[in-house]
Amino acid sequence: MSKADLRVEFAGRIVFVGFGSIGQGVLPLILRHVGISADRITIVTAEDKGRGEAEHYGVRFVKAALTRENHRQTLEPLLGAGDFLLNLSVDVSSIALIRLAQERGALYLDTCIEPWAGGYVDRSLPLEARTNYAMRLEALALRSAPAPTAVLTHGANPGLVSHLVKQALLNIAADTGVEAGAPRSREEWAGLAQMLGIKVIHIAERDTQVANAPKRPGEFVNTWSVDGFVSEGAQPAELGWGTHERHFPADGARHSKGSGCAIYLKRPGASTRVRSWTPMAGCFHGFLITHSEAISLADYYTVKEGGKVVYRPTSHYAYHPSDSAVLSVHEFAGRNWHLQDRKRIMLDEITEGIDELGVLLAGHAKNAYWYGSQLSIAEARKLAPYNSATSLQVTVSALAGMIWAMEHPERGVVEPDDMDHRRPLEVCMPYLGSVVGRYTDWTPLYQRGELFEEDLDRADPWQFKNVRVV
Repeated sequence: MSKADLRVEFAGRIVFVGFGSIGQGVLPLILRHVGISADRITIVTAEDKGRGEAEHYGVRFVKAALTRENHRQTLEPLLGAGDFLLNLSVDVSSIALIRLAQERGALYLDTCIEPWAGGYVDRSLPLEARTNYAMRLEALALRSAPAPTAVLTHGANPGLVSHLVKQALLNIAADTGVEAGAPRSREEWAGLAQMLGIKVIHIAERDTQVANAPKRPGEFVNTWSVDGFVSEGAQPAELGWGTHERHFPADGARHSKGSGCAIYLKRPGASTRVRSWTPMAGCFHGFLITHSEAISLADYYTVKEGGKVVYRPTSHYAYHPSDSAVLSVHEFAGRNWHLQDRKRIMLDEITEGIDELGVLLAGHAKNAYWYGSQLSIAEARKLAPYNSATSLQVTVSALAGMIWAMEHPERGVVEPDDMDHRRPLEVCMPYLGSVVGRYTDWTPLYQRGELFEEDLDRADPWQFKNVRVV
C-alpha cells in the first residue's frame, strides 16, 4: 500500500480539546496523513503540557480549561461547518461537545465518553449512573440522520479492538472450515460469532515497558494518561454479560434501562482482577477496567429470535499495565482511592518493553485465539515522534477514526463496531508493529485447584466465575 492511500485531504479546521499524551502523539500523525496546514489547527487545553510541541509545528495553542459554563463561548468562534472537533480531554463532557459539533455542522471524534469533572466519582449519583453503560446510552440518544459524523470511543481500546474482533472472526472461520461469507450488517456479524461458538471476548493487554527512573512513593506512573486511567479505574467494573453464563456475581447488578447487554460490579475496576492470556506474556492477571467496548461488543454481537436474546458473548477488558503502573494502582488503592500528589507519564525514560494489545476470542472449535499488536518502544520511536508503544496504538487509531469520518462525513453518531473494519485497519497496520494471530489451549482453569480448594465450574471453563480472581 502506498502512503498516498493513507492520506486524506481536509478543507476544514481541526480543533483539539485536550493535549495530553494522546494529543501530543496524534498531532504529528495528523500532519503526516491529513492534508491540512498547521495554521488551520488549534489546540484548546487546560495545561501548558505540549506547548513546546505546538510551537514546533506552528500550531495555535490556547490555554483554557473548558467548563459547563464556558465551553460554548470558547469553542464556537473556532468551529464551523465542515470543521473537526477532536476531543482528547479528561473532565470535559463528551455529550456537550457532540451537541456543539452537531449544531455547528462539524465532525467529531473522542476516545472515550467523558462526563464533566467529577462525574466518575460523584457519590451523589447512584452507582449505575456512573457506569460507561449509562454514559453510552446518553451518547447514543444523540443519533440522528443525516448529521455530521460523530465517532464515539475510537482509540486503541475502545476503537481499534472492535476492528480486530471482526478480522479475528474471519480468521477463525477460515481456520475451522466455516463459510463466513462477506458479513456486513450487525446481524451477519453476530450470526458468524454465534456459528463459531464464541463465548468470550477479552480485550487482553500486557504492557512490559520499563524506565530508567523507577516509581517513587507518592507518585502515580503510567505509559499514558494518568488522569484517564485513574478515572476509569475508579468507575465500577463492567462487562458484557453472555448468554452462556450460569453464575451471576454476588456483587453484580443489572441495568434498569437499555438492552441489558452488560452488568456492573459494586466495586472499582482497579480493585477487580481477571485471568487472561496473550502470546508473549502467557497467562496473567489483569484489572477489569471498564471500557465502552465491553458493552458495545456484547450489544453488537447479540442474536435475537422472536425478540428474545438467544446468543451474546461475555466481553470485557483484562489489563495488565506496566509494572510501575501496577505499583501505582496498589498505592492508589491503599490511599483509599485518593490520587497521589505527583503524576508522571513515562516517555523518554522508557528503556525497553512492548505493549501487547489484542482480542482473545474463546469457546470455539480451536479453544481460544488471540489477534492483535505487539509493538515495542524501539519500533514506536522509529515510527512516530512523541509516542510510546502504548500511546502509538491509541493515536494511530484516533487518526484512523478521523480519516474514516472525513471520508464518511454524514453518518451521525457511530461506534467503532458500526464501521467497516477494513479501512481503519488499513490505516493502523503500518504503526502496530507485529500484528499476529495465535491459537492457545489455555483456559482460566489452567493449573487451578492444585494448591487451594476452589469453587470452579469445570464443565465450562469460560464461565466468568472461573475468569475472575477472588
